[in-house]
Amino acid sequence: MTTQIPSTDILKSQAKRLRADLASQGNAVSHAATLEMVAHQWGARDWNTLSARASVPAQGWTPGDRVSGRYLGQPFKGAVKAAKLSGSGMWSLTLRFDEAVDVVTSPLFSNLRRQVNAVVAANGISPRRTSDGQPHLALDPR
Repeated sequence: MTTQIPSTDILKSQAKRLRADLASQGNAVSHAATLEMVAHQWGARDWNTLSARASVPAQGWTPGDRVSGRYLGQPFKGAVKAAKLSGSGMWSLTLRFDEAVDVVTSPLFSNLRRQVNAVVAANGISPRRTSDGQPHLALDPR
């Protein structure tokens, strides 16, 4: 079985957490040293070797990007207000819709949303699902 090496962004994040953990134990080390430690943990000779083997980072989002898709089953167009990649490869996004989206399917009342926070995988689809199995957020491919 072959383990795919994550992107350099994720590896650098691992090194940053390792450095913080070591510092909290009274072992101050440089960022370069923790990069080398992470490389050894992944079985590489050094950081340069590991970063050359690392996978290409997943498609990402940056503030200001235009997006479209479906939120709670309703179509939308909008912009990314904030985006953050987590160590697990998931993206935390804040989206601002061009027009408010009614997230209620009942004809008796409405609940309009203009801005939402969501977590999505690299493919733009949230792991969280509605009761009928649809993703909370599904971004259209770019």
